[in-house]
Amino acid sequence: SWNDFEAETSKVLERLKGSDKQIVLLTQTFASPSTRNLIADFKEEYGNVKHVVYDAVSEFAAAEAFQKKYNKRGLANYDFSEAMTIVSVGADFLGDWQGGGFDSGYSKNRIPDHGKMSRHIQFESNMSLTGANADKRVPLTPAEQKLALAKLYSLVTGNNVTVNGLSESVEAAVSAAASQLKRAGSKGVVVTGIQDVNAQTVVLELNEYLASQAFDAKTAIKTREGNDSDVAQLVIDMKAGKVGAIIMSGVNPLYTLANAADFAEGLKKTQLSVTFSTKEDETSTQTQYIAAAPHYLESWGDVELKTGHYALTQPAIRPLFSTKQLQDALLKWTGNDQSYSDYIKLIWNEDILNGASFNQALHDGYFVSGTNEADDIDALEGVIDSEQSDVVFSGDAAQALASSKKSEGLELTLYTKVGMGDGQQANNPWLQEFPDPLTRASWDNYLTISKADADAYGLINKHVANGALNGSYANVTANGVTIKVPVMIQPGQAKGSVGLALGYGRTLGLKEEMQTGVNAYALYQGFNNVQTVTIEAAAGEHEFASVQLH
Repeated sequence: SWNDFEAETSKVLERLKGSDKQIVLLTQTFASPSTRNLIADFKEEYGNVKHVVYDAVSEFAAAEAFQKKYNKRGLANYDFSEAMTIVSVGADFLGDWQGGGFDSGYSKNRIPDHGKMSRHIQFESNMSLTGANADKRVPLTPAEQKLALAKLYSLVTGNNVTVNGLSESVEAAVSAAASQLKRAGSKGVVVTGIQDVNAQTVVLELNEYLASQAFDAKTAIKTREGNDSDVAQLVIDMKAGKVGAIIMSGVNPLYTLANAADFAEGLKKTQLSVTFSTKEDETSTQTQYIAAAPHYLESWGDVELKTGHYALTQPAIRPLFSTKQLQDALLKWTGNDQSYSDYIKLIWNEDILNGASFNQALHDGYFVSGTNEADDIDALEGVIDSEQSDVVFSGDAAQALASSKKSEGLELTLYTKVGMGDGQQANNPWLQEFPDPLTRASWDNYLTISKADADAYGLINKHVANGALNGSYANVTANGVTIKVPVMIQPGQAKGSVGLALGYGRTLGLKEEMQTGVNAYALYQGFNNVQTVTIEAAAGEHEFASVQLH
């Protein structure tokens, strides 16, 4: 029962209180003002508490660059309706990039108006939905993308950055993009999906140099706050026996961590392990307690989507089962008898609403705070002293990017499909059935490869007698880990690069029919979505579920 759960867990937490063992809260990014306050109360109650925020698909580099520059954690916001020249280097902003939601603004200027429409230039490895909509698309390997971005910075700002290794055609494409950006001025914008702090810093600097109207550092996106360094340190501490209790919510590290075996080893050394989960998944089945969590339609909650922009969620139905949210448990563990809904109301009235009506905000579902408009913009936009940061800025960041080593083998880019995402909802057959907008295949992930590379490795796709699409298998190896995946020859894939979607290969917490694809998180070493890999043809032939053949 919940009474037994609360009594037993409270007993262990009290025993660990003030000890040399950590009590760790490992959660997804909640971006919730009330949850943030609850966790602060929990830390005050027990003292030796550490909150680790973990996003399965990391935006750590972008968040780090933003925090180093603007002294607050978040992601730069973009309104593409304000841009007439858009240059993207590896950012699939019409897909899942940084949480998505940019397509509406982008589409506004893609309709010709009195002979004018926005110009979109895309440099990328995998053929993406964004690249397919670009006016000019340049296929580049991930290593070449870094060089192209450094060159773009040099040409736009006039800072001398030495860039070697780009072909003449790519140099010409970058030069043309730079010229168009300079002509556009404040109507130009640059974005990147490169998971490198220097690359992200270069983009921030470029948009500031252009005074881009589409670039918004003030109302930062708050929905990606994961810290890869903290997660890596947590695994080390768990294996060393330094963690006494771990309480998890919204995460499934035994599925999504590349070093899941190390996490599992450390988990056995804790005195208390709890997972708040809606299902018996890869992680919850290995913890001492599975705390049954409600569906989001049964839950209360709040969120700050971007700076000063808040939203409320309330249950659409009464809970169908005996479930509790993490926040309910935090209230109990801190000796607070309030309900979570009452606690949200308290926090909003004290910290957010500034005298406005809570009932009106609940009715509307959102509230925009006016106080953030008075932020000291000069302080926000000031560059942090380089002595306070281990990340270089401006021309130094671009030069560091230009000095990046070229990969000696094939480069794998791990990505998320717009339907499946990071795999949390893999038990939803609608998402499994949803065909990829480019490959038109469903119920699967696969290695995307250029025709030239496929021929070199002896990999094929073919149409069989019943009209379906079949393909070869390949063994893909990175950092000593090998997985066998089907191969999809993808027009537009950059030669020297391959792609593979995350979010598949789940084995627990979903029906057998949904256990499709392979788990690409095994290759997601160091939370880096780009890995150097070797591939070789493997035995067997795969039958794709494809709704349209090329």
